[in-house]
Amino acid sequence: MNRIPLLVIVGPTAVGKSAIALAVAERLGGEIVNADSRQIFRGMDIGTAKPSPDEQARVPHHLLDRCDPDEAFTLADYQVEAMTIIRAIAARGRLPILSGGTGLYVRSLLRGWTIPVAPPDLIRRESLRQEAAELGVPALHAQLAGVDPVAAGRIESLDLVRIMRALEVYEQTGRPISEQQQAVPPDFDLRAFGLTRGREILYERINGRVEAMMAAGLRAEARALWERYGPVPLQRTLGYAECLLEMQGELAESETVQRIQQQTRRYAKRQLTWFRGDAELAWLDLDGCATLAATVETIVSQVQGLSGIPSLTGPGRGGEGR
Repeated sequence: MNRIPLLVIVGPTAVGKSAIALAVAERLGGEIVNADSRQIFRGMDIGTAKPSPDEQARVPHHLLDRCDPDEAFTLADYQVEAMTIIRAIAARGRLPILSGGTGLYVRSLLRGWTIPVAPPDLIRRESLRQEAAELGVPALHAQLAGVDPVAAGRIESLDLVRIMRALEVYEQTGRPISEQQQAVPPDFDLRAFGLTRGREILYERINGRVEAMMAAGLRAEARALWERYGPVPLQRTLGYAECLLEMQGELAESETVQRIQQQTRRYAKRQLTWFRGDAELAWLDLDGCATLAATVETIVSQVQGLSGIPSLTGPGRGGEGR
């Protein structure tokens, strides 16, 4: 049985992933599978830098606008749907290109995690958050250690999100999450690239992107989402959360852009830290590449020979080579 060809392009926000993935897809006849946890949601367009309708028309994109912001879409949902799509793209003789900045999505696919079937319990999570506020996050970590010492040993004592999830899984299934988490990596024929830039240049790009988002109508988009779905989806999403605070009078209009820029820079730093832990990635410093086309050619040269992908004879397979 042939291995599944897969090209992965990841990196921090605003580094230039989307433009490169699009150009590579056109060059190789590929299709892009979204790995951004917020581009999954309909209506979150400006604030997530979702590919434009023109870009989506140039190359097939998958797992964009999958559900409404108030619908539950779990990591397990993503993993199942993304794998189904990747297999289907490869079966058509085209190249699946996984691209985005949500490291958890990417890692779950590449490493083949078995994810416990326990849907999010938002009421219980709110109860746990209140408990953490009153007693401290280490108190919840101690609770976890009492029912799942293996998981507690793997999770930092202040990592509230992972602690809550582990407790949630135990309470719903009666089994420790550590017993349910296994890894069976798919048989990928893999080429994986992490994109990076110097910190100052990346931060300049982030600042410019936020300003462009505000000029494009991020405030209006956030307000429309708030009026339709309420505050919960916005509170969990960078950019929208700050706009929500402004609309609620908790953040001055003059502070909103600076706050989003600051939080986005911090997020990019966390993304880089996460992706640095993925040994599968070959890193490309985009500051050292003369042009976008040069980066594309570097990737293309290493993708030739993937299982099921014919050798290339020149630019233009599946697109006009931009």
